[in-house]
Amino acid sequence: MIHRPFLAALAAAAIALPAQAQTVVLVRHGEKAGPTGDVDLSAAGQARAQALAGALSGAKVTLVIATPLKRTKQTAQPTAQAAGVAITPIGFEGGDAAHVQRVAERARQARAGATVLIVAHSNTLTQIARALGDPAPVVLTDCDYDTMTVLELDGAATRALHARYGAATQSCPGG
Repeated sequence: MIHRPFLAALAAAAIALPAQAQTVVLVRHGEKAGPTGDVDLSAAGQARAQALAGALSGAKVTLVIATPLKRTKQTAQPTAQAAGVAITPIGFEGGDAAHVQRVAERARQARAGATVLIVAHSNTLTQIARALGDPAPVVLTDCDYDTMTVLELDGAATRALHARYGAATQSCPGG
C-alpha cells in the first residue's frame, strides 16, 4: 500500500507540472468478482477503486477513460465522481491495437495541463503506456492490480513514474 506522504507527493507532482504538460495516470481495473465475462468488481476491487480515488484526490483529474466493461467503469467511478467528470468509454472495435491507439489519441487530445486517468486491462495497459511514450512500461500479469503508472507528456518527451497503490497484489497461483 502506498503511504499517505507518497500519495500527497504524487498529487503535488501532478499538480505542479508545467502548464503545457499533460499528466496521464494508468491503472488496471480492480479485482473482479468472477474469472470470465463482463463481471462486477469484487469487494477487494471496490476497495481498490476507493484507494485510487484517494490517491488521486489532489490531482485535479479532468478526463477519465475506461473501456465499456463494468470492471473498468466501476474502478474509475469514484475518481470520476470526486472530480465531477463523466467516464469516457473507448471500445474494442477493430481489436486491441486499434483500441490502444484510440485511447492514446484521446489522452493526447486533453487540454494542456490536464490530468487524465486511464483504467484498462492487463492485456492492453502496457501497450497504452508504450503508445504514450513510456520508455519502460510495466508488464502486468493477470494477478497484478496495484500498479500505477504516472506519465508526464511534455511535447516529444515523456517521463514515467511507476508506483503501487491500495492493498498489495496477491501472488498468482503457481507464480
